[in-house]
Amino acid sequence: MLASEVPAEAGLVTLLDTHRAEAPAPVPALSSRPQRIIRRPQPIIHLPPLRRSSTRSIKRRKFDDEVVESSLVKSVQSIGTAHHSRQRTQSGASTASTSTELAETLTTVTTPVSHPPEKKKGKSSSKRHRKRQSQSLAVNKDLGRWKPTDDLLLIIAVQQTNDLQAVYTAVKFSCRFTLKEIQERWYTLLYDPAISRMSTQAMRQLHPDVYASVQAKALFSKAEEKLLETIPSNSQPSSETFQELLNKNGTTFYPSRTYKALQTHWLLMKQYHLLPDQSVQPMPRGDHVLNFSDAEDLIDDNELRDLPGDPVLEHELTVADRRAKREIRNLEQELPKWQVLVDSVTGISPPDFDNQTLAVLRGRLVRYLMRSREITLGRSTKDNSVDVDLSLEGPSWKISRRQGIIKLRNNGDFFILNEGKRPLYIDGKPVLHGNKYKLGNNCVVEISCLRFIFLINQDLINVIRAEAARLGST
Repeated sequence: MLASEVPAEAGLVTLLDTHRAEAPAPVPALSSRPQRIIRRPQPIIHLPPLRRSSTRSIKRRKFDDEVVESSLVKSVQSIGTAHHSRQRTQSGASTASTSTELAETLTTVTTPVSHPPEKKKGKSSSKRHRKRQSQSLAVNKDLGRWKPTDDLLLIIAVQQTNDLQAVYTAVKFSCRFTLKEIQERWYTLLYDPAISRMSTQAMRQLHPDVYASVQAKALFSKAEEKLLETIPSNSQPSSETFQELLNKNGTTFYPSRTYKALQTHWLLMKQYHLLPDQSVQPMPRGDHVLNFSDAEDLIDDNELRDLPGDPVLEHELTVADRRAKREIRNLEQELPKWQVLVDSVTGISPPDFDNQTLAVLRGRLVRYLMRSREITLGRSTKDNSVDVDLSLEGPSWKISRRQGIIKLRNNGDFFILNEGKRPLYIDGKPVLHGNKYKLGNNCVVEISCLRFIFLINQDLINVIRAEAARLGST
């Protein structure tokens, strides 16, 4: 009855035929006898070798728009690779299902990817902020020799005078700049935006007190000096006068001007005869130009003597004279030491005796001249001075500060007295503390580890002996 009720239409017949073709075939009944399964060999498919490559992107700084675009590109590439591998492993999938899966996954992936770029953006902005702070702290290092105070002085001075030559002459910078350096710095501040920006930022970081001190050094303009010239030079202006002038002309004067600064500048103008009511005396002409020598000749010394003395001046002169004499005495005492050094370097030694030398104590490096009847031996210190400083000859740490005395008697004999703790040796014979010993000509005097030869001026000693005998006979 089903065949009679269904109309004979071509489309429906084809649809049923395709339905029967797609229907599964009936499964035969299983029998108890085992069946042998024959497997056919699968054909070997040679795939091209996979190329190893890194999927990481190049580490470089990206802009905000690049961060968002790169994240979208990465997600699309990952989806495409996954879909391509899925096409290799799975067969029989249609293109419609693939496109729908790609659209669904794209919509699901692009939604969470938008969050990481915001974090990177915030991180990059914080890094940029820290870098800007470090640059602001290092501004002063990049300015070179020109400090922020110098730039501020230069700008204020040029605004006041409009003359770089006057700025070079009158302004005192932190270090000495030439006129060419000042001109180059001014043009750099005008036409170089990077250096101008750095200099402006450094000047803004100055302390208010430093800023005020720099402004107080501002030069006076011509308009300000014209206002100061209105005050006559023969008057005695008070602080109220300058304060009133400052109040009336507040727009003309520099903002940091005070009445005290105006008064100081007015006194300088008066001192250098720059006020209009002052007259400068002309220089003398002709051959009769008075010089210092002529003026000194016109002074009468007798008139100066009649002047009353100044006790303070006399006291100062006395103190200065005493200091000069003390300095001369110290130099005279140091002269033998320097003579020893000169003799050791040049190798030229003067003769042993002269008309005033009684004896000579000659060492390896030093010669000590005995020109008085009694001399002291030892080691010179700040508190103790001796006639013969043995430390010039060599190591003297074992020598006492007052080691001994050499004395000439009236009969022409020389004796040495040991006053030190250690013994002396005269030609190998010890002389203990407090003992005396007669010194002969060409004898060896050993003091600690230093050795000297004692030489006597026989001619002068014979004269002394003859003089002593003559006085004794009378």
